[in-house]
Amino acid sequence: MARPPKSAAIALRDGLSPCCLALPRLRHSPWPTLLDHLAERLPRIPREQWRARLRRGEVVDEQGQPLDEHTPYLHGQRIYYWRDVADEAPIPFEAPILFQDEHLLVVDKPHFLPVTPGGRYVRETLLVRLKARLGLPELSPLHRIDRDTAGLVLFSVRAAERDAYQRLFRERRVDKTYEAIAPWCDDRPWPQRRLSHLCTDEAAFYRMREASPDEGRAPNSETWIEPLQRLGPQGQWARYRLRPITGKRHQLRVHMAALGLPILDDPFYPTVRRGPHDPDDPARPLRLLARAIAFDDPITGQRRAFTSARELAGPPD
Repeated sequence: MARPPKSAAIALRDGLSPCCLALPRLRHSPWPTLLDHLAERLPRIPREQWRARLRRGEVVDEQGQPLDEHTPYLHGQRIYYWRDVADEAPIPFEAPILFQDEHLLVVDKPHFLPVTPGGRYVRETLLVRLKARLGLPELSPLHRIDRDTAGLVLFSVRAAERDAYQRLFRERRVDKTYEAIAPWCDDRPWPQRRLSHLCTDEAAFYRMREASPDEGRAPNSETWIEPLQRLGPQGQWARYRLRPITGKRHQLRVHMAALGLPILDDPFYPTVRRGPHDPDDPARPLRLLARAIAFDDPITGQRRAFTSARELAGPPD
């Protein structure tokens, strides 16, 4: 079922969109007040915290009017509330805007900045930063890019156009080019085509793995890989061009590691060097960059092509 559009009366707060809660339409409500319902329906937030939010005007109806702790249960209505966000350590890297019109926004993301809220990151995410800066409540990312990866991120400006753009990615009508720094290998024919089935690593939820042939799983990921230049004093490193045909989570990182060419300073592959909750090391970013993207715009019909202005830090001497 499609989600009903959010009321225009519900504004962003510091770039954060509100959560929406639909209240059941009941013949006889077991909850005299909205507060009673919230405390039972969402018990992870203690009753006294709900009371405090209601008193601060942080729970509103579909017209954006604040509801208080004495508001009776609202049969069949939708209410909106904003999450309390714990203080987050600032991520001291900026994401310049490369392109913006009424349909698209293209941003050059730095390493370490997450795209969307999740886990310990809410305000310190690219999406929330951009919503707060630009006042675009319907802004939405169109594709996946890891927190550790730098480079291009595309956003849809209008919710009504989002699916038309995302369909390009689903139907593989977007040309994506990445660059990576990894060990040099001169005993393989280039370019290499890596085709495999990627699935979640049962031993670590934050990692992916390639299914073994005896698991009998059909391939669901494909990447073309070729070296661009040798690097390092002994030529032991290389800059690679990676062209993902599919877009699975960690696809490029897993495929490079599976070839025995793990991307320089990858914290997860081939072995875990830094867990997802460990502090970042700004001096050792993952050497993976979303360099270029091109496609035919389904809204305007124009050919779109964008290139990151970032450069990967070179390998160690």
